[in-house]
Amino acid sequence: MIVHIEEQGAVVLIEIKEERLDAHNSGELKAQMLHLFEEGKASIVIDLHEVRFVDSSGLGALVSGFKNASARNGNLKLSGLQPQVKSMFELTRLHRVFEIFPTSQEAVASF
Repeated sequence: MIVHIEEQGAVVLIEIKEERLDAHNSGELKAQMLHLFEEGKASIVIDLHEVRFVDSSGLGALVSGFKNASARNGNLKLSGLQPQVKSMFELTRLHRVFEIFPTSQEAVASF
């Protein structure tokens, strides 16, 4: 999985540089987030502006990250959802769980 990870103060921005977040690569994302949590990072923004498709495995990885962040008194927020991805979040009602922002800058600033 191709990602770009950047620390912006106390917030970690993870930009996913793939068109799909699915069973083939969601495990890698989950592992990378777990590594960040183990380092004490609990405020994370996942930028999905390049992602055009998310399946149940991808959603599961994001929910797992959200739960891990919450357990550490942090938060995981999302940004840049494409229309197809946004509709998946609405269909599964996960848009009520995650804070979703149009841009990563807005998401980072919200912490």
